[in-house]
Amino acid sequence: MTTAVYPGSFDPITLGHLDVISRAAGVFERVVVAVLVNPRKSPVFRESERLGIIREAVAESLDELAHRVEVETFDGLTVDFARRVGARFIVRGLRAVSDFESELQMAHTNRKLAPEVDTVFFMTALEHSYLSSSLVKEIASFGGDVSLMVPAAVVTRLSGRSRLG
Repeated sequence: MTTAVYPGSFDPITLGHLDVISRAAGVFERVVVAVLVNPRKSPVFRESERLGIIREAVAESLDELAHRVEVETFDGLTVDFARRVGARFIVRGLRAVSDFESELQMAHTNRKLAPEVDTVFFMTALEHSYLSSSLVKEIASFGGDVSLMVPAAVVTRLSGRSRLG
């Protein structure tokens, strides 16, 4: 079974992330969305919320491919997590050329650390190429409408918060 890991903080998950997950699920038999737990950051959503949001969004948007997607948390090195779940591939999304340089450096580093794990890049669909979790958080912090940028599960949970801090 070909397994891939798609790591990120997903705080919050965007439609661009879902697009990459969908593309990866069409290629790999098993995709593990790996939610990074970084104690040095103050996320908008706790890890348990992010897991629930991602699972709900995948179930609603991936239809027949949803059964190929698992969602787990991890800390530490992505390649160590990939080994732990039996993944030979790391999935990364590229929005623009500006993403490529840092992603290439990370891919080479991961390959050096774990030669048996390769990185695969998926271009985000053009309509989502401007999206980032940071942008969504900034717009939401000012009360802006992010409903065309994130899955309904995110909108629902953001609406329960007056302002993001």
